[in-house]
Amino acid sequence: MSFEHVGFTLWLTGMSGAGKSTISERLMERFRQNHAKVELLDGDVVRTNLSQGLGFSREDRDTNVRRIGFVCDLLSRNGVIAVVAAISPYRSTRDEVRSKIERFAEVFVECPVEVLAQRDVKGWYKKAAAGEVANFTGISDPYEPPERPDIHVRTDRETLDESVEKVWRYLVDRGWISAELAS
Repeated sequence: MSFEHVGFTLWLTGMSGAGKSTISERLMERFRQNHAKVELLDGDVVRTNLSQGLGFSREDRDTNVRRIGFVCDLLSRNGVIAVVAAISPYRSTRDEVRSKIERFAEVFVECPVEVLAQRDVKGWYKKAAAGEVANFTGISDPYEPPERPDIHVRTDRETLDESVEKVWRYLVDRGWISAELAS
């Protein structure tokens, strides 16, 4: 038996350091082990390549999310799994992108700010709290959590494997990936 999938977008949203990239990378390993057609659009990489020159105003953040969404729509319409790991702080812009993509699953990667600050090896949360970093999501700039995410993981309460399995099970249950050879 072979692993089969349809094109879809898996959009991981959450604050900086919540675990979006870590979960995405683990999912990418599983997809690749099963020879899936898959692409990862990580927020930091996209900003460097596709959205270079954009700042962190609301307008620029919305433009960045819309650009990522455009690429995801192209990929998923053509049978590719598009995995996004991006803060994407504004609910209305995420909802706008969702409305344009046929198969879209929003994953809310949640972790309390106190835990994020403890995990933060670069000290961004401390600097933002001290007013040294402007427009820092969740501190000096808003983060609007999804009201009804398709999948909700809590990285302060779940192991990485538990979070990944929760996402994987959702995809199998929706019929977007086959259960054969999918573990």
